[in-house]
Amino acid sequence: MARKMLIDGELEKTNQEDTHYDFDLFVIGAGSGGVRASRFSAQNGAKVAICELPFHPISSEVVGGVGGTCVIRGCVPKKILVYGASFGPELEDARNYGWELNERIDFNWKKLLQKKTEEIVRLNGIYKRLLANAGVKLFEGEGRVVGPNEVEVIQLDGTKISYSAKHILIATGSRAQRPDIPGQELAITSDEALSLEELPKRAVILGGGYIAVEFASIWRGMGATVNLCFRKELPLRGFDDEMRAVVARNLEGRGINMHPRTTLTELVKTEDGIKVRTDHGEEIIADVVLFATGRAPNTKRLNLESVGVELDKRTGAVKVDGYSRTNIPSIWAIGDVTDRMNLTPVALMEGTYFAKTVFGGQPMQPDYNHVPCAVFCIPPLSVVGLSEEQAIEKANGDVLVFTSTFNPMKNTISGRQEKTIMKLVVDAETDKVIGASMCGPDAPEIMQGIAVALKCGATKAQFDSTVGIHPSAAEEFVTMRSLTRRVSASQPRTNL
Repeated sequence: MARKMLIDGELEKTNQEDTHYDFDLFVIGAGSGGVRASRFSAQNGAKVAICELPFHPISSEVVGGVGGTCVIRGCVPKKILVYGASFGPELEDARNYGWELNERIDFNWKKLLQKKTEEIVRLNGIYKRLLANAGVKLFEGEGRVVGPNEVEVIQLDGTKISYSAKHILIATGSRAQRPDIPGQELAITSDEALSLEELPKRAVILGGGYIAVEFASIWRGMGATVNLCFRKELPLRGFDDEMRAVVARNLEGRGINMHPRTTLTELVKTEDGIKVRTDHGEEIIADVVLFATGRAPNTKRLNLESVGVELDKRTGAVKVDGYSRTNIPSIWAIGDVTDRMNLTPVALMEGTYFAKTVFGGQPMQPDYNHVPCAVFCIPPLSVVGLSEEQAIEKANGDVLVFTSTFNPMKNTISGRQEKTIMKLVVDAETDKVIGASMCGPDAPEIMQGIAVALKCGATKAQFDSTVGIHPSAAEEFVTMRSLTRRVSASQPRTNL
């Protein structure tokens, strides 16, 4: 069936209309974005195929699995471990609520690991069924592009089969990177960290992003000694500086040893464990060293440059336009492989809009404004919109900042000394709320609702006129009526 794509009000003119293809769409990569794009394209009448590497919890160039990083070795198993790590401190907090607990509380890492693996196997099966139910043909093997309209699948037995497709979509995600330091082979990445045979008693983590602070919280919550090393003064570069400071204070308050402005220079295997040397001359002995130093687009084995697809010279990311189309008209790319905004829900949005644009007759460019996100440290951080620093940089006029810092009601009985902080950033001229952030229990659950308000262009006056739910932490967002500070757009930025 011939299909034409509508962009900017004009039908795409192509000489391919009368050409026969095996598929209307062939997707390489069955992670969140690839599965969404293939299913929704099939629902619009397209004949769709998708290929993915065989399932394994730890990815490599030859194994992966339907569901991709988020489901198998990312967001989902990570969140399961965060839940597991949260119980220890909560059991301690329960004592002041009248729960009489034994002094010794044992934790069974292997049991949690087994349950986590069972869950990702279950989800892997669900994703396969979703594809089958949508009529998408799944090929297990490694896919590579061999022409503008041709994909080669290297099957598990090594044989190669080629398929033609009117459109090819690259959705291969990203892969964890390792810094090039002596002894780097002794360290692990987040892939292995989610499947360790034994829970480490001593851990060193290099990195200051999402993965680093989340695993610091996980391992510390399970009783390990954790040393967190990062290059800046505060972790979570790119987030609101005030919130970064709160996260750092909370991590330290829960017993994590913080090493700001620190990197690792060498790892050495010893009888007692891995000796870690820092650029400050410190030596730390660890059972596990985790490199959480970023991820790179997964493009190396796709053969893209040989068919003319432009890649970013520095990162290897696939270059695309606003519709997720590469410089080769028949080849598209979504998700982390494009290195735009590397979040699972964003890949889902891009996959949805791709299907609507190419097969639904509704050209749509993804909107990257007001995308909420969360860091699942303990307690979590969640944000939407602009940070205070970003607002100051972008604003034409003054920026109004409203904050609330308080002891959560639960902590007043448990005795835990850990404040929750909330912030609203407002454009003084329009009264629109342009940023919101929160660090404290349930922050991601609360911020999802705040994101809807920002997406709708809510003003501070509308926040103030909203009746709160009492008693709750969330009600603070609609009762912050006292201005904390008014900041001029000319104020210099910090470099924390």
